[in-house]
Amino acid sequence: MSTLFSSDETIIPSDAPLSARMRPRSIEEYVGQRHILGEGKLLKRAIEADRISSLILYGPPGAGKTSLALCIAHRTNAHFERINAVSSNVEEMRKIIAAAQHRRGTAGRKTIVFIDEIHRFNKAQQDVLMPDIEEGNIILIGATVFNPFFALVAPLLSRSLIFELDPLAPEDLMTLMRRAIADKEKGLGALPVDIDDDALAFLSSISDGDARKALNALEVAVLTSVKSADGRIHITMATAQESIQKKQVNYDRDGDAHYDTISAFIKSMRGSDPDAALYWMAKMIYAGEDPRFIARRVVICASEDVGNADPQALVVANAALQAAEFVGLPEARIILAQAAVYVACAPKSNAVYVGIDRALDDVKNRRTQEVPAHLKDAHYKGADKLEHGKGYKYAHNYPQHHVQQEYMPDKAVYYEPTLQGYEARIKERMDKLKKK
Repeated sequence: MSTLFSSDETIIPSDAPLSARMRPRSIEEYVGQRHILGEGKLLKRAIEADRISSLILYGPPGAGKTSLALCIAHRTNAHFERINAVSSNVEEMRKIIAAAQHRRGTAGRKTIVFIDEIHRFNKAQQDVLMPDIEEGNIILIGATVFNPFFALVAPLLSRSLIFELDPLAPEDLMTLMRRAIADKEKGLGALPVDIDDDALAFLSSISDGDARKALNALEVAVLTSVKSADGRIHITMATAQESIQKKQVNYDRDGDAHYDTISAFIKSMRGSDPDAALYWMAKMIYAGEDPRFIARRVVICASEDVGNADPQALVVANAALQAAEFVGLPEARIILAQAAVYVACAPKSNAVYVGIDRALDDVKNRRTQEVPAHLKDAHYKGADKLEHGKGYKYAHNYPQHHVQQEYMPDKAVYYEPTLQGYEARIKERMDKLKKK
C-alpha cells in the first residue's frame, strides 16, 4: 500500500493535545459507534472491502468523525486529501479536483476528499463538488456537527450515504482514557499515573460523550498534579473535578441540540412530567439560551396542550413571559420554572388546537360559506335596506343568555370539549344547551 499522507500528517508532535496523539490508526483501534461499525454493518463492510462511496458523517463534537475518516484513509488504497471547510475555498477545491481527475486518468487511482466541518461550505462551494462526485472523480467524506438535511444541499445528500454518530458511551470513554494512561508511545504511559475508579467514572460522565474533552481533561489532571511520596501521580475525584472545571453542554442555538432540547422540553410539559421539563429548561438556561425563547414556548404549550382544560395556564405563562423579560436572568429562571411546572401539571386538552385546524382546513379546501344576512353588520346607514341584521336574536334577551338560531349555513363541529379539568364544565354546559 502506498503512502497516503505527507510526513506532517502521519507524525503528530509530542506536544500535541492527548486527544490528537491518541487518534486511532486503524479501524480495529476505533472505539464506539457499534451501530454503524459493528460486525456485518454496511459501513464496516465497505471499509474492509475498500469500497467506500461518498459519506456524510454527522454527530456531536468528540464523537469520532475525523478519527473515523482517518481510519478509512489508513485502510484504503485511494489517495486521501484532507481539508477544513473553514479555511478552504473554491480555488483550492478546483485544484484538488483537477489533480484527482489527472490521477484517475493516468493511474486509475481513486481520490477520497475528506472535508471537515463541511457545513461551513456555502451552496456555491458545495455545488463545485457535484459534477466530480457524479462522475466518480472524487469520493467525498464530509464531517459535520449539524443535521445534514438542514446544512447541505439536496443533490449532495442524494449522492451520499449519511451516518449519524452518537455521543460515546461512558464505558467507551473509560476505555479510551485507560488506553491513554497505558500507552507509552502516544499517551501518558511514560508517567507513573494511578487514577481512582470514581475519578475515571466522573470524567467519563461529565464529558457528555466527547472523547476530546475526556482525554484533554485527563491530560490536564495528570500534568498539573504533583507526585506523591511514593513517586506516583494519583488522580482523585477532587483532581478530576478541578481539571474539567465547568461542564460544557452540547448546545448550539442554530443546530440540532437547540431544536432537540426545546422539543424535549415541550413534550415533557405536554406529557405532564414537571421534572423532565425543569431538566431540559435548566440545560437551555445553562447553555445561554434566550429566556424569551423559552417563555414563548411555555405560552404556546399553555394554549396548544392545556387549552380550556385549565384556562389559567395561559394567564400564568403569559405573565411569566412578561415578568422574565422585565426581571432578566438569573432571577428569571424562577419565574420560567414556575410557569413550566404549572403547565406541566395542568390537565391537558388540545381540543381548541384541533378545532381551529379543522376550521382552517375547511376554509382552505371547501366552498367558503357566506355570512347569513341576520348576522351581517347592521351598524351603518343603509344596512336595513339590504336587510342586514334583520331577524337577529340578541342572546342576552333570552333565558340563560342563549337562543337557538343559525350561526353558519353549513353546520360543522370543530370544537369538541373533553372531560379534562375545566373543559368538563364547558362540555356539560354545551351539552345542556344542545338538548335545550
